Amino acid sequence: MRIGADFLPRLGSALVLAPLAVIAACWGGWPFTLLVTCAAVIVLWEWVRMVAAVPRTALLTVGGVAIVAAMLVLAVRPIPVAMAIIVLGGIASALVARGGRQRRIWAPFGVLYAGALALPPVVLRQEGSLGLISLIWLLAVVWSTDIAAYFCGRLIGGPKLWPRVSPNKTWSGSIGGTLFAMLGGMATLHVAGVHAPLLAAPVAVLVSIASQGGDLFESAMKRRFGVKDSSTLIPGHGGLMDRLDGFIAAAALALLIGLLRDPSALARGLLMW
Repeated sequence: MRIGADFLPRLGSALVLAPLAVIAACWGGWPFTLLVTCAAVIVLWEWVRMVAAVPRTALLTVGGVAIVAAMLVLAVRPIPVAMAIIVLGGIASALVARGGRQRRIWAPFGVLYAGALALPPVVLRQEGSLGLISLIWLLAVVWSTDIAAYFCGRLIGGPKLWPRVSPNKTWSGSIGGTLFAMLGGMATLHVAGVHAPLLAAPVAVLVSIASQGGDLFESAMKRRFGVKDSSTLIPGHGGLMDRLDGFIAAAALALLIGLLRDPSALARGLLMW
């Protein structure tokens, strides 16, 4: 099996970011909310930078205020109000944006994208022990997808998944990532003592597919705007968005599933089948 040149940077960033994410999730409360909020604002900055949106300061101010306001609103848990604030922030960004048509179209979606990172983890974590389990489950599914897709793709090879957007990804990696994500999700629930029926396995499959879709989406964005990485924040491996693209899409889907199944207890709605 041939290891790519990006393996060591990926490993290094994972060894730093993964323990930080798990420790913050276990801690919960305002430290976790603060960490997620900061990450969302950084992702917003990377989005604005990527699409070369102007005026950058105004867009970051409008979007940042919307994200922080939404997170503060979550303290009293009216989730629809927090979502509405994010949407209004996107609309305000669209009104502020200047320049070419492409910049004006893409600029406001940065607020929505950053909001998709900010809201789901905090909302899920608020549900006590089951909230923590749901968050660890989500991390396990996303990380299992990434790791298994990387190694299965290089070990098995075969047809490319979407060569025009991401020439290194293969169908074997995608399928392997999905299968291991399902196993990782079920193992997490088993270890946590959550007796979820096998119907929870297809949820892990859907979340894994969403994670891979988020990765492909960011790759397509970078090709559209002609950038290699979302930023240079992480030495040797690009920006925070490059590491969280799959998690953002997976978290957004997990939140949607929880809302649809049990709006009063989203973690339970996500995991308990």
